[in-house]
Amino acid sequence: MTSATRLVTCLFVLLCPVLLWAVAPTAAADESALAERAFSAVPVVGQNWTWPVPGPRAVTAPYRAPAHEYGAGHRGVDLVAVEGTTVSAPAAGIVAFRGTVVDRSLITIEHSDGLVSTLEPVASQLTPGDAVAAGEPVGIVRAGGHTPRGAVHLGVRRDGDYINPMLLFGPVPRAVLLPCCV
Repeated sequence: MTSATRLVTCLFVLLCPVLLWAVAPTAAADESALAERAFSAVPVVGQNWTWPVPGPRAVTAPYRAPAHEYGAGHRGVDLVAVEGTTVSAPAAGIVAFRGTVVDRSLITIEHSDGLVSTLEPVASQLTPGDAVAAGEPVGIVRAGGHTPRGAVHLGVRRDGDYINPMLLFGPVPRAVLLPCCV
C-alpha cells in the first residue's frame, strides 16, 4: 500500500464518523424535539402517582410521542404485569369507563388537573362513577389488545392530549450498591 493510499484510508476512517454525525442528526433532532415538547407540555403535578402494578418500575415499551396528532407512536407505556396481577389506581379519581373496546377490557379513570388514565387489558368490577383512591385495586390484568402478554398498558391524557405517564411517577429511586464479596 502506498503512503498516499494510507493517508486517504486514515482520513476516511477519521472523517467518516464526523460526516455521518453531520448528516444524520436530523431524525434524532426531530425525536429530541418531540420528546422536549412532550416533557415541557406537562407542568409538575402536586403529588407523585403510585405505580399501578406490584414490583419494580419495569417498562417493556416506553412512551413514544407521535410526530403529529395522527402519526405513529406509542401513546403510553407497557408495564411488566403477568395475567392475573392486581392493578391499582395510579392516583385518586372517578371511574369514567369500564368495558371492552374491540378485543380488550379496559378501565379509564378521571383524575384532577385534567388528567385521565386508561389501563388495558384490565378486567374490573367497578362501574362508571365509582370513586377510587391512589393505590386502590381497580382490576386484574387480562390478555388481549395490542399489549404483549406479560404487560399492561397505561395511557394518560391531559386535557385530551396524550402525555408520557412516566412524568407523573416522580424520579426513579436512587440505586444502592451492595458489597459484592464477603
